[in-house]
Amino acid sequence: MIFAKLAVTRLVAKALLFSVSAILAVQAKAASEIVIAIRYLQAEGTSHAHLYLYREDGKLLRQLTNQNSEQDSDPIFSPDGGVIVFAREKPKAAREFWSESSPYFTNIEPEEPTSASGTSTPAESGSPTATPAPTYKSPDGSVELILREDPKDENDQIDGPGHGKHYVLRDLKTGTETEFGKIPGFEGAFEILHDRQDKNRHFLFESALRLAFFGLHLNSTDGDTVFALDLNGPRFVNLSPNWATPIPLPNEAVFLTLTENRYVPIPGSSKTANCWYIERWDDKLTHIRYAREKSAALCYGMSMYRPGKDPRVITLRRSSE
Repeated sequence: MIFAKLAVTRLVAKALLFSVSAILAVQAKAASEIVIAIRYLQAEGTSHAHLYLYREDGKLLRQLTNQNSEQDSDPIFSPDGGVIVFAREKPKAAREFWSESSPYFTNIEPEEPTSASGTSTPAESGSPTATPAPTYKSPDGSVELILREDPKDENDQIDGPGHGKHYVLRDLKTGTETEFGKIPGFEGAFEILHDRQDKNRHFLFESALRLAFFGLHLNSTDGDTVFALDLNGPRFVNLSPNWATPIPLPNEAVFLTLTENRYVPIPGSSKTANCWYIERWDDKLTHIRYAREKSAALCYGMSMYRPGKDPRVITLRRSSE
């Protein structure tokens, strides 16, 4: 359930072809910053997307554009952080671009049940099922996840709250097993998310960050949601009341999410809207949102400049994919 295409951009010169484009010169950065195209929905009139520059810790540095005749979108930092290229779209303007795919966790085209090493093994020690359960071993070999289902448990027969309570977290050093239903924060777990580029990657391990992500269908109104299983706890943390796409930041113990919130009130009216925000999560799973508090906003793309890291620029752009 992905509503945006992610891209890592190293060469801005060949990154974009827009019918209308623009360039902003900005001061070279010494620390990570993120530029986001945000459209704040308003009660009356036409709302427009503008560019906003944030410090990584969530502090708004300044609004970069204020044109109210077109929509600003898809910003991209140059490799040195000194220039931002973006689209300024006129009505019915044609757009096209090239990009490289960037890792993010998804449930699109889910793989056949396999372990992270490419094989399925029977669940051990009192499995409630008669068939082998898919298992997923962490990259450091410390734990594995065993996705057992109980055919006698009605919740295990559907994708919904309560499913997955018989899934098991096994400590491979001590042999201790903990059912998901006994882990704090458990509401349900159905499918384990995988890296878009590597379907055998089901864990996000960076320094103190030790996570696996699970999708779960809530209902026809709220749709699907995503839980992070924090193996440091262990505990489950809901990343959104609705969907959230985890986006790793390579070589950092943090990650971003493209977070959906449905039926957000539009200030000054009785209307609501389905909104998308960029959020940042640290290794304690505390998060910040790159948008105004209590706003109804749509993300029209973002770019993060990370001096001294590889890749230096990480970009998310809107797409029909």
